[in-house]
Amino acid sequence: MKFFHLSDLHIGLKLINRDLREDQEYILQQITDIAVREQPDAVVVAGDLYDKAVPSAEAVEMFDRFIAGLSERLPEASVMLISGNHDSGPRINCFRSVLSRQNVHMIGMPPRREDEFIEKVTLRDEYGNVNFYLLPFVKPSMVRQIVGTDENGNSLSYEETLRRLIARETISKAERNVLVSHQFYLPAGKNADEMERMDSEIRTVGNIDAVPADILEGFDYTALGHIHKPMKVGSEFIRYSGTPLACSVSESGQQKGIIMVDMGEKGDVRTTVLPLIPLRQVRVIRGELTEALAQASDDYVTVILTDQVDLDILDMQDRLRNAFPHLLEIRRETQRTADYSNEPEQRDNPDPFELCCSFLKNADEREKEILRDVINTVQEVEQG
Repeated sequence: MKFFHLSDLHIGLKLINRDLREDQEYILQQITDIAVREQPDAVVVAGDLYDKAVPSAEAVEMFDRFIAGLSERLPEASVMLISGNHDSGPRINCFRSVLSRQNVHMIGMPPRREDEFIEKVTLRDEYGNVNFYLLPFVKPSMVRQIVGTDENGNSLSYEETLRRLIARETISKAERNVLVSHQFYLPAGKNADEMERMDSEIRTVGNIDAVPADILEGFDYTALGHIHKPMKVGSEFIRYSGTPLACSVSESGQQKGIIMVDMGEKGDVRTTVLPLIPLRQVRVIRGELTEALAQASDDYVTVILTDQVDLDILDMQDRLRNAFPHLLEIRRETQRTADYSNEPEQRDNPDPFELCCSFLKNADEREKEILRDVINTVQEVEQG
């Protein structure tokens, strides 16, 4: 059994106000071409199909062309997709039963009633069944009717919610099982703050959505989405595929790719990363103006100027835009002369919770808990 593991397409994304439509169409076509070459039995996309919960008409059309192309050129392959935290679960769930008859399994919502379970798609090969469990992004409030609440009637933690959801399933240990999930999983013994996160990811205050990866040990392979950098979660067989295309400047220099999973008999799992080559790279160029101009290219570029002398602003911008037609931003790196020793640490992307606490000064733990909840709610609303 051979399948592709992808995630976080983020169709419709803008990169610092640059429209990535041409770049996304290019990479989706490349994925389709590689699939035709490798002939997988299934293509799995682990969430964040779109960048916004209410995608533009152009984004929907691009996604439609991608799925139609896969189905047409790989008529025997199953296509399995789940919603992520950027998606609207109910929208992704539309026509779920109709699409499944066309071998396209697009699952937007987790089980929410006692008689519902995680969607399971079973494929067969010479070694027997391979069961794919398709679990979309879950917030505890979505499934409290079936996993229960704590002693105070409040929703459970993300960790306990996921444990109880998976424990409801009857999973055959004799068969090969794959979980497709879009959550923030941590390797055993790791702290959430130790995980490298990309600027394009939505993060909860206090990392309340972190879930230990030990709950995934019953699966032969876990195809994860949510983290944008390709990474293993304590095991070769619990992996984030990362985005197929850089979604932020913080992803510059990353090699993106498709994880191809080969499953033989029970216990025999092999993975291979098939590289994806973008239409344009995302790059950071640091140096003086003359050094930056010498590296002219058509890539998406952030230029960080280190000149210690004043520059003609208009002339500098014009020259850089001519050298870099897809310039993202210009930053100046200058020596600080002011004393900031009594101020909070300065960051390019300051944490809103820390900023609020710094402003409020003497907030107690109860007030901080309320503040975390407010900030998380605002971020969810901004997401769509």
